[in-house]
Amino acid sequence: MTIPEHVQPVVQPSPLQALLEKLPPHPSHEPALQSLAVQIQHNLQYQHSWSQLCVHTHSPLTNKPLPRPLVSGLPPHRLYIHPDEQIELLKAADRERKTREEGDAAPLEVKAEPELEWILPTRLSEKWTLRRVADVFDAITPVPPRDDATDATKDDLPNPWRTTKRVVLATVDTDSTVVYYIVQDGVVKPRQN
Repeated sequence: MTIPEHVQPVVQPSPLQALLEKLPPHPSHEPALQSLAVQIQHNLQYQHSWSQLCVHTHSPLTNKPLPRPLVSGLPPHRLYIHPDEQIELLKAADRERKTREEGDAAPLEVKAEPELEWILPTRLSEKWTLRRVADVFDAITPVPPRDDATDATKDDLPNPWRTTKRVVLATVDTDSTVVYYIVQDGVVKPRQN
C-alpha cells in the first residue's frame, strides 16, 4: 500500500545539510573535503562556541591551494599554554596576591586570553603520515591571519610564547562524532601538571 502524496510528511534538511547544499564548488579541492571543513566549522560554532570561524583554501604564505581546506577560529578559552608561559602566569598571580590587602579574599585568576587556532578537518577512515602533516605545516603560518572584519586592533602583539606551528586535528567518525587533538610541529617542551 502506498501513501498518497498529500499525506506524506515533508522532511526538512538539518541546518548543516542546508548549509552544505548552499556551498559553491571550489576548483582547488574535492567537494567532500570542502563539506568536511564546513561540517567542522559548524560543529565548532554551534557545539563549542568558537567565533571568528573561516574556511581557508589557500596558503597565507604562498597563496597556492592548501593540501586540503583548513578552518581557523577563536576558541572561547585558551587551548594550549606553553609551560614557560604557565610559570610566568603563576608568578604574576603570586605577585598580585602579595600586593593585596590582608582582608581581600577575592580569588586570583590565572587566565591566558584565547588565541586564533588552525583546525585540520579529517575523517577517522583517512590514513595520515608524517609527510602529509608536514605538508600542512609547510603551508600555514604559526597563527592564522586575522579577518579584517574582526574588532582586533593593529597593535595586537603576537604571543611571544607561541614559537611553533600547531593545528587542532578535528577527526570525524561515520556517526558524526568529532574528536579534537592538538598537534604541534616539531618537538615541544612537555607541560607541568
